[in-house]
Amino acid sequence: MDFQVVVLAGGTSKKLLPLVSKEVPKALLPVANRPVLSFVLEQLEFSNLKDLIVVVEGDDAALSVGSWISGAYADRLHVEVATVHEDVGTAGALRSIAHHLTAKDILVVSGDLVSDVPPGVVAAAHRRHDAVVTAMLCSAPVSGPSDLGSLGGKDKTKKQGRYNIIGMDPTKQFLLYIATGAEVEKDTRIQKNILRAVGQMEIRADLMDAHMYAFKRSVLQEVLDEKDTFQSLRQDVLPYLVRSQLKSEVLANAAFQSPAEENGNEKNSSLNNHMTLSRILANSSMPSFHELHASGLSGSGPVRRTHKCCVYIASNSKYCMRLNSIQAFMDINRDVIGEANHLSGYSFSVHNNIIHPSAELGSKTTVGPYCMLGEGSQMGDKCSVKRSVIGRHCRIGSNVKIVNSVVMNHVTIGDGCSIQGSVICSNVQLQERVVLKDCQVGAGFVVSAGCEYKGESLARKEK
Repeated sequence: MDFQVVVLAGGTSKKLLPLVSKEVPKALLPVANRPVLSFVLEQLEFSNLKDLIVVVEGDDAALSVGSWISGAYADRLHVEVATVHEDVGTAGALRSIAHHLTAKDILVVSGDLVSDVPPGVVAAAHRRHDAVVTAMLCSAPVSGPSDLGSLGGKDKTKKQGRYNIIGMDPTKQFLLYIATGAEVEKDTRIQKNILRAVGQMEIRADLMDAHMYAFKRSVLQEVLDEKDTFQSLRQDVLPYLVRSQLKSEVLANAAFQSPAEENGNEKNSSLNNHMTLSRILANSSMPSFHELHASGLSGSGPVRRTHKCCVYIASNSKYCMRLNSIQAFMDINRDVIGEANHLSGYSFSVHNNIIHPSAELGSKTTVGPYCMLGEGSQMGDKCSVKRSVIGRHCRIGSNVKIVNSVVMNHVTIGDGCSIQGSVICSNVQLQERVVLKDCQVGAGFVVSAGCEYKGESLARKEK
């Protein structure tokens, strides 16, 4: 077996309420009227990575995701759907399915990733360097106002600031430092031995961890077993492997110490580490530089164990975003029917939009560029749609304006409604003359005639 792929599909993320539900978990949220999970699965298929474990949080979500995969990919991919408890974290999810992992290398991909970077290039870089981990990084989306408008303060994750602080060697192949999560907001502190040894380290704050990792399975399982408090790949496992790469604790089952460390001569050990990393960087084009270091550089010193932490940096021309917030949901839908429409899988008309042949438009109704109107949907007279996605089998009255919005399936919209910068989930009913700006309306909700809302999250109360 070459590579085994684990897709972490999540469950019903609280950050995405009220868009998600037991019936529509995160993995099935629509992007251009396709489940977001389909984008990852098709990229894996394109890279001929077809042996997959899709990990879903919660029984209900797993049932929904498994049913959809069976219908859509039965003859194309070999998929096993594994259920884990909710909120176990990415490392916790892998720990729960560790007994299913048997290949030499494991490719872990987030199920909310929408990208045109083939996963196979990350797998190839990992094998080329014989790394213990290879992480894919891509350019972080620029924060700030967009033509989607504000989400009324409801989406607290939209102003993300810096994503990660990354330190790399001059060749941009090896990961030497990483700060994520809360660590990003603190002062950046780099280990003195690494800083002295490198001499030159490139520090970047404009890169996003794409949540695509290749791991050496034996190392991953050892870390998950021994570090049972680790819950996150990004915040726990990856920084741990980066910090320990010159004094590896993960490439042998037995504990290892050099004679200098056993005798308490930490100064000499530290100096050796400085020399080591300098030699690694200076000889990074040589195929055997890690072997040279492992044998004590000159061959006469004590044997040292090291491991490689590598990065694959996607080209700036590539598209890469994660659907991990409501704002991201809006942005990705906008992009996939707009500037990144090559990802949609659809053929656009000469008017730069997609109107399903079975859809019906009333008199003087216009559907502008970068719009999508799904199968079986009907629109009345004198409607206007701009930069929006409308799902399947929707019933839309007359004199309706929809701008910069996503309308899911089986939605009924009465005459005279105005919808701007909003998400309308499936089976919602908007009665006549409803005005929504920067709102999210949960599945099955009914908005009474004449109501106006701005920056609100509307959803039925859970029974």
